[in-house]
Amino acid sequence: MEIGFEMRHDGEAVIVCDNNRLMPISQLFLDYRGQGRGTMPEPGMHQTIEKILRARVYEVAEETPLDFAPMLSDRLQNRVYLKREDLQSVFSFKLRGAYNKIASLSAEQTANGVIAASAGNHAQGVALAAKKLGIKALIVMPKTTPEIKVKSVKARGAKIVLHGDSYDDAYAHAQELVATKGMTFIHPYDDPEVIAGQGTVAMEILRQHNADIHAIFVPVGGGGLVAGIAAYVKFVRPEIKVIAVEPDDADCLNQALMAGKRVVLEQVGLFADGVAVKQVGAEPFRLAKQYVDQVITVSTDEICAAIKDIFDDTRSVAEPAGALAVAGMKKYVDQLGIVQQTLIAIDSGANINFDRLRYVAERTQVGEHREILLAVAIPEVPGSFMKFCKMLGKRSITEFNYRYFDSRMAQVFVGISSSGVESDREQWVEHLITEGFAVTDMTGNELAKDHIRHMVGGHAPCELNEKVYSLQFPERPGALLKFLTALGGQWNISLFHYRNHGAAFGKVLIGLQIAEAECEAFEQCMNALGLAYQQETDNPAYRLFAGGASR
Repeated sequence: MEIGFEMRHDGEAVIVCDNNRLMPISQLFLDYRGQGRGTMPEPGMHQTIEKILRARVYEVAEETPLDFAPMLSDRLQNRVYLKREDLQSVFSFKLRGAYNKIASLSAEQTANGVIAASAGNHAQGVALAAKKLGIKALIVMPKTTPEIKVKSVKARGAKIVLHGDSYDDAYAHAQELVATKGMTFIHPYDDPEVIAGQGTVAMEILRQHNADIHAIFVPVGGGGLVAGIAAYVKFVRPEIKVIAVEPDDADCLNQALMAGKRVVLEQVGLFADGVAVKQVGAEPFRLAKQYVDQVITVSTDEICAAIKDIFDDTRSVAEPAGALAVAGMKKYVDQLGIVQQTLIAIDSGANINFDRLRYVAERTQVGEHREILLAVAIPEVPGSFMKFCKMLGKRSITEFNYRYFDSRMAQVFVGISSSGVESDREQWVEHLITEGFAVTDMTGNELAKDHIRHMVGGHAPCELNEKVYSLQFPERPGALLKFLTALGGQWNISLFHYRNHGAAFGKVLIGLQIAEAECEAFEQCMNALGLAYQQETDNPAYRLFAGGASR
């Protein structure tokens, strides 16, 4: 039974069936169960589907195209389509849920205005929705929010309060303002009306492509988008797989499903900032655990490679969260080896800072399995480098970092071009070892990719008894001074590397001359500052290329 929908003049949602009969949604549920199309969804599904059908998103949102991706299709040997939510007026799907929620408010609620906490896409959606409906809007944004996003929200008529260094800080302050100002809080994902607004994406997909679909891949942060899509797809086309995709360092839905309950992640990776959520929403989790078929997690490198894939097919630049679904789709195909299937990925947004493109380009080659990063010990004698290059044959050297340190062995950081097949890396490592080279694979070492390959100076001239930490550092004026002031001159800094990646948080590598017994005091200091940290003293990238040594 082919299904569409219409709204009667009295606001009642009715279904247009393949025989052109108009049928109330409640009757469709009865027919659905009677035809044996699958297990009848739980009673609450009736309300979820009806909310999606009633959603008022098209008063402000566009029905975005479902574009065929020829290059991705050829590479993956499947028919790949991209649902282009990056083409919305705010360059993200978030407008759908924000508008639908605000449009559902009572006259009393709209008179008091709305408030939201966001560092990006949700903020822009709320601001535009409120402007369209003539409602005052206040957005609480972290102080780390890039200026381009602050200006974009202001341009859409919302007032802005900058508070804290993270979304959690902004959210807490927004709740305080709700209590004092009487404004209505517009949640970015944990709200039935928001979920319904996002669910219209699925309604469009099934209308735009009524042939067979193997799977729809959906990016997940708090879960509003995947909840709406999964609920609608499993009602209309239950044979289609709905696959959630999360960053491997921010997999709140994945962890919740494994635990059987919502969990709070201690910390989340910030590269895909649009989905950097510590806990999946309550209502999204309720729906996802019933209707989502699978969760796939992907790495930063795989997300960067997916950004390039989307660019190659569309000449548009997705934000990291926007490319998440494509990264998951590629991993799914690689793991299962499926071919000649129709796969759809949600390109959920394009709000990326231009400054981040340098970082994306650096990581893309590794994400595509086209670059292998190795630490290789080469005898410190004339001709050794030539011998090493001859060993590589026609493989290009993409990077070669070396500084004299030891009279016997040279430790080089080298990048080698790869075929694009992941097993190629293992074969090359084994080949070099067979030829007598000492090799350490750095391809998956975050410290090596974020810091070591960019550092100058090499090893310290002597043993420093230092402890090394990687930190996530807030990108805002005065942050470095605040950090150094907190240290209070208690410990000598023996190593420091920082690079701006155009994100809300920068990454810092710091070495301190402290005894083992003092590490706890330093870590307590970091906890007091609210900084995420990890000790890296035993990381091979540090030991091979930056650690102190006596000679």
